[in-house]
Parts: sequence; structure tokens; C-alpha cells
Amino acid sequence: QVQLVESGGGLVQAGESLRLSCAASGSIFSIKTMAWYRQAPGPQREMVASITRDNITTYADSVKGRFTISRDNVKDTAYLQMNSLKPGDTAVYYCWIRDYWNINFWGQGTQVTVSS
Repeated sequence: QVQLVESGGGLVQAGESLRLSCAASGSIFSIKTMAWYRQAPGPQREMVASITRDNITTYADSVKGRFTISRDNVKDTAYLQMNSLKPGDTAVYYCWIRDYWNINFWGQGTQVTVSS
């Protein structure tokens, strides 16, 4: 069993910052890619940022220059530093990983609410 535990969400005002963490535990041999997705009310889940084991990163255009993804391969933990938050960033943020066997896992999600 693999568990992803997210933390760091909350309610902030526009312009403020939050840092999300995602700690993976359980039967993990190696994590290839870690990512953050978000889902505002509605069916669409959007990829926010991803990072490979070699620290190659990708970002959604909407967060470039404001969000930074990083990871600690020893702790199997991913982070998402979110600066200059906007009301449009309000969503449930989900952690996602792909392991060595190309199996995907999702976290339970953490709510981020940005008030104007």
C-alpha cells in the first residue's frame, strides 16, 4: 500500500503565499515523477506542476513565475511553493506520483482558498 499525505492548504488573501507538502509512504520502490493537480468545482482536474526524479519541472501557464515545485528524494516528499496567490487559484490540490513500475497514486487532496 502507498499513502500520500498532503498538508499546507488553507485560507489566505490574494497576494499571500502557501506551501503545500506531499509525503509518500508505504511500499514504494522508487518514485519517478511527482506532481500537483488541482480541481475547482467541476469535473476538470488540471495539472499544476510536475517534477521528475532528476528535477526536471513543468508548469501550467497559469502558475508560471508564481509557483515552484520541488522534491526531496530521501524523504519521498514533494513541495509546492505558491506565491502571489489569486482567487482563481482556489481549488482542491491533489498530489500525484508515478512509481518505478509506472503505477499512479493520488492523495486525498487539500483545500486552498484565496479570498479577494
